[in-house]
Amino acid sequence: MKGLSVAVCLLGLMICLSEALSVERIKEHIPVHRDRRMVGGALATTHVPWQAMVFLSENILDGGFAGGALIAPRWILTAGRNLFVRKTREHTKGKEPLVPKVYLGIIRRANASALTEVAVEKVFLHPGFQNTSDWDNDLALIQLKEPVTFTDSLFPIPLPELGEDKAEKAGEKGVIAGWGWGIHFTPAETLKFLSLPVVECQGKYLAKVAENTPTVDDKMFCTGPSEYQENVCSGDAGGALAFLDAKTNRVYAAGILSFDKACNVEEKAVYMKISAYLPWIHSVMRGDSEKFSSIRASVMTDMYSRQA
Repeated sequence: MKGLSVAVCLLGLMICLSEALSVERIKEHIPVHRDRRMVGGALATTHVPWQAMVFLSENILDGGFAGGALIAPRWILTAGRNLFVRKTREHTKGKEPLVPKVYLGIIRRANASALTEVAVEKVFLHPGFQNTSDWDNDLALIQLKEPVTFTDSLFPIPLPELGEDKAEKAGEKGVIAGWGWGIHFTPAETLKFLSLPVVECQGKYLAKVAENTPTVDDKMFCTGPSEYQENVCSGDAGGALAFLDAKTNRVYAAGILSFDKACNVEEKAVYMKISAYLPWIHSVMRGDSEKFSSIRASVMTDMYSRQA
């Protein structure tokens, strides 16, 4: 039995290492130049008010940490994959998502502490999460136990409204922040942000190195690298790509980063298009259930019949 236990432990370790090794494969394809950065981006010397850290572990093998977006006093929107230690459909199927730690109002990772942690009440994984692939409906909502008190450096980002469709127009530029992997293949100590252009990408992702990539459907969109070839990387998933409407001066979140393996090898990062998921997001935040939906329909039917 002792020998069997050792074998099982070794097998588990091999499985956990697979994702880390995939990053090593990427490293092999990156030429080493001092002036070439992997993620790059500017340091966020001031707060990105809606940025959340969704934390399972400091170690990527134990789930790591990623991004999220504060969208309401008690709600964080993030990628569903961020709530599992092993991210692939093979390992998440049939399993309940984990309840992460969430930190708000921080710039440096070192500030993720009891002072900046907000208690989590419940997590809601999209019901279609990883239906047929690792990237389907990659969204989750995190409900906080208490509403956040907004300040000048901590407040939510709006969701898109009708007509706010910059994510669907190639060439438009959005901004995303994160603590993802940098040039030394370690997480950034300080929050960084990048301005990235929307690019065409419908259909099968044409990867250079990565084996597990999404098929981009109409509920997704992509960005390409910056003009300096900077890009998002592992650990940035769950962050919101924000746009500024120059005409109205309104900022809104158009997408939640899902495929964050672009780094400096793959060209395109892939996002869940928030506008395509607004009905689900609002239904969860309202506290809807099948029971309420049924009663609501019954009430409306009764009111219509009384007016006939």
